[in-house]
Amino acid sequence: MQTGDYIDKPWGWERVLELNDRYCIKHLFIAQDQRLSKQYHQRKRETLILISGAIELAWTRPGMPEEVLSMAEGEPYMIAPGTVHRMRGVGTEGGLILEVSTTEMDDVVRLEDDYGR
Repeated sequence: MQTGDYIDKPWGWERVLELNDRYCIKHLFIAQDQRLSKQYHQRKRETLILISGAIELAWTRPGMPEEVLSMAEGEPYMIAPGTVHRMRGVGTEGGLILEVSTTEMDDVVRLEDDYGR
């Protein structure tokens, strides 16, 4: 993965805006009624910001019950390592997320996936 990469995904697409030795910045587009895998990261930290559209975020912080919320545009949602999370596009036009994370791009533990990955 490199800066400028555009990657089609079964739920929409992602575009790498910046990737260096300290952080990664991406756009994630999640189409209506599509969702990412239910997942967590062992080391990777993410901050998710809704840019446009509508996204539902389900997350479970260690020792807490699952919380499902509609992301507010412009508000940061911090995903610490070990936090189980999943996003779903709920708007008629889907939703665009800005993701700022640490650089462990392959640190994904999938628990459930609609696309058999």
